Amino acid sequence: MKRVNQFIEHLHEVFRLFGTINSKPMFGGYGIYHQGLMIGLVANDTLYLKTDALSAPQFSEAGCVPFEYTKNGTTMKMSYSSAPIELFDDPEMAKDWASLAYAAALRSRKKSAQHST
Repeated sequence: MKRVNQFIEHLHEVFRLFGTINSKPMFGGYGIYHQGLMIGLVANDTLYLKTDALSAPQFSEAGCVPFEYTKNGTTMKMSYSSAPIELFDDPEMAKDWASLAYAAALRSRKKSAQHST
C-alpha cells in the first residue's frame, strides 16, 4: 500500500479553490503539479512555489525566501520561493499565490519552447 505524505494531502485542501493539484516524489521531496506544469515543490515539509522575474518581487515583499540547496559546496538557487504561511489558513490567498506560481510556470514553458525552436 502506497504511503501518502500528510502534508501533501493537506495541500489538496489548501488549494481546493485553485483547482486540482498532483504530486510526484522527487529528490526526497515532492513536485507539485497543476495541469501538467510544476508549480511548486515540497522539501522538509516546506512548500515552495514557482517564481520568475515577474513574480519574484511579490514573493520577496511577502517575506518569502528562495529555495536553495548545496551541491559540491556551491549554493544553488532555484526559481521557487517559500509560500506565505498565511495561505494555509486562507483558501482565497492560496488560490492567488498558486495562480502566480502557475503563471510563472506557463511563462517558463513558453520561454523554453522559444529557445528550442
